[in-house]
Amino acid sequence: MIRVLIADDHPIVRNGLRGAFADEPDIDVAGEAADGRQAVEQAVRLGVDVVLMDLRMPVMSGVQAIAALRERAPAIRVLVVTTFDSEADVLPAIEAGATGYLLKDATPGELLRAVRAAHRGESVLAPSVAGQLMGHVRRPGGPGLSKRELEVLRHVAEGASNREVARRLFISEASIKTHLLHIYDKLGVRDRAAAVGEAYRRGLLS
Repeated sequence: MIRVLIADDHPIVRNGLRGAFADEPDIDVAGEAADGRQAVEQAVRLGVDVVLMDLRMPVMSGVQAIAALRERAPAIRVLVVTTFDSEADVLPAIEAGATGYLLKDATPGELLRAVRAAHRGESVLAPSVAGQLMGHVRRPGGPGLSKRELEVLRHVAEGASNREVARRLFISEASIKTHLLHIYDKLGVRDRAAAVGEAYRRGLLS
């Protein structure tokens, strides 16, 4: 069962998203939140698997909430569901730790596939978002890797498994998987080998 939290400040949108999951036996809407801070608290308290996060939220923005969840509960996947697809919206959300990014005009089928993919740890991006992100990471000055992400990548480059990296860094294996997803997004690659190769090419590893 995939436990989902819906975070949006508009009740009509929350009701619509909840309705999309009504007949899905493998998805349970465990809770709702009307602002960013509430989204973080509810997600942690309820122990959900996936949060559907709007970006323009009161009290705490969606990006701030994503970053807070990444720190407090890195195993929780965050799928952005918003109407905004500008570079100024997309990049901060991905850099903060969002697993995927959908627009609110997505079909119910696309939403269901995205939630299931996010639960598996796969990045799901709306086509317009993917184009922007890939174009950005290929340009010099694209989103850089955090200190922790570089640590993870160095161990991966040595041939360590996710379990071994987790043991060395004293964090969970789920956190390693999350860090790797962010590394793939930032480097514009799809697997560990490509990430290591791209990091060497950019001079991030030596």
